[in-house]
Amino acid sequence: MQGLSRFQTIAIVREIESPENPGGLEKRVSVIPSDIGTLLETGAKVFVEEGAGIGVGFSDEEYVAAGATLQSADRIYRDKDLIIKFKGPSLDSIEQMRPGCTLLCMAHFGSFPDRARVLEAHKINVIAMEEIVEAPKFETDQTIISRTAMAQALQPFLDNNTIGGLDIRVLHWSPRTLAAIRRAGNRDPRSLKIIHSDTNVEQLDASGESALYFYDSSFKINGGLIDHLKQTQTNLFDLVAYETSKGRETAAEWRADHPPLPFGLRRIQCLHQTGQAGARYGLELLARNKPELDIRTAKVVILGYGNVAQGAMRELSDKGVMEINVLGQTHTKSGRIEYWLKDVDLIVNGADQPVHLRGRNYLIENKHLEHIIPDGSVIVDLVGGSPTNRSPVEPVLTCTFLTEPHFVTHGVTVSALWGWPMLGMMRETAITYSGQIVDVLAKREMLIEGLENLAPGVKRALVCGPHQV
Repeated sequence: MQGLSRFQTIAIVREIESPENPGGLEKRVSVIPSDIGTLLETGAKVFVEEGAGIGVGFSDEEYVAAGATLQSADRIYRDKDLIIKFKGPSLDSIEQMRPGCTLLCMAHFGSFPDRARVLEAHKINVIAMEEIVEAPKFETDQTIISRTAMAQALQPFLDNNTIGGLDIRVLHWSPRTLAAIRRAGNRDPRSLKIIHSDTNVEQLDASGESALYFYDSSFKINGGLIDHLKQTQTNLFDLVAYETSKGRETAAEWRADHPPLPFGLRRIQCLHQTGQAGARYGLELLARNKPELDIRTAKVVILGYGNVAQGAMRELSDKGVMEINVLGQTHTKSGRIEYWLKDVDLIVNGADQPVHLRGRNYLIENKHLEHIIPDGSVIVDLVGGSPTNRSPVEPVLTCTFLTEPHFVTHGVTVSALWGWPMLGMMRETAITYSGQIVDVLAKREMLIEGLENLAPGVKRALVCGPHQV
């Protein structure tokens, strides 16, 4: 029966107007020409819709040269085993799909339940790209070392129960400090801030026994700052010193004591770029709203410290923002978050919530915009959502789109773009996504083998089906 066996025909279709792509302004293509050969090596035939890659600079001629067969829009969806699309399909496209075929796309069933019902009714198997994960979880040595370094730095404060009064300052964001920041955030300190490497002594807001400065001496840090902190009996922890003395040993011991988790991070994602693009746009909006403000001294708050939030931290640091306040779960509770929102210039939400809290628990509430957050300030919501899958930012009833990327309410500018990397990163992220998609299809997970042979990290992403006809 058709539907479960190995995929023999693959369609790469063009992005067109759909519920999450009003105006058809999403131009990325799911598989670029240089990755077509890998799919052909599996023995499958690959069909590409005419003009599928032109929006991000890949011509039809390049696809033909790579070995693909071009097809028109009225043929591309028909009689294919596997249809690959970046965003979810239009309703008209579903009508053209053969029952029992498989659609691989960013499905977002929770945000578009009406379309999900149509796909189910037409017996289309759907694998949601956003739900495919590592199996098992993979941890790099650098991630382990960064995390355990912060754990050691925090241990004395956990032992004497003073973590709740500790002010943590991370000097300079970098990929090497990413895991340390995450570990610090989930240990619930009084405050956690990312401090720019150019910070001088006069700009410090914490020192002494109740402050911890975590830094990476492989990056250029103001030497006078470190000397000053030593003289004030401030707690200092150098990642390089830790790495040099016990890095390899620590990583090996950690792996021995921590068998890999069955599932890990998303396999098909540009979460870091999402944070970068969102923060970049937030700074642009802030510059328009408050032209007299020196962006470097802006009061910036980030909710969360995961992959998306880390991308925002990177962008803000690169743009010279001197101080980034990072809020964890307890800091965002009602009654505490108000302290951080007073006089804020830019809020970046990277905190997601479990499904059962969506639409019920809001971290940024309408009353905050009305009474606390100053006029002209900017909120960038990196999580977004829809009426059926709400964001923790209450004024965001649904995601914004490129047709109208932001709105103003109570004097505050809010943006929650569906597909943040579309802002200036379409080609780069199309290349990234293509490599990840082809890796899942024809290399690591071998999705090409069909629904009967799904790898564990892919099986959980089958959100509709299996159907066979």
